[in-house]
Amino acid sequence: MAKENQPTGMAHSALTVETTVTGNISASTDIRIDGILQGNLDCQGKVIIGEQGRVQGDIKAVNAEIMGTVCGNIVVADTLVLKSSSFLEGNITVTTLVIEPNAHLNGQCSMRTFQQ
Repeated sequence: MAKENQPTGMAHSALTVETTVTGNISASTDIRIDGILQGNLDCQGKVIIGEQGRVQGDIKAVNAEIMGTVCGNIVVADTLVLKSSSFLEGNITVTTLVIEPNAHLNGQCSMRTFQQ
């Protein structure tokens, strides 16, 4: 008997470990990067960069959580979380910023309220 796939309401895309994408990505739902992205990422949801994830390009999202490495600028309309394992080389524009101890940030931060 075949098992039906039930939607969980948590649709997201993923770039898995040992996968490299060269080019820009545009996502209308949440996305998790555990591989390597060499290009810009524009997401209308939440971006998660896993501990092994690497992004060489700019990120634009509603929310973001960084555990890996980003070399590029980040614009987040709501909350950006830099976990203790994160390394960010670039400028940030954000409404709310959370930085855990031992997170690395090399760049400037501009905090503002985004208009919807």
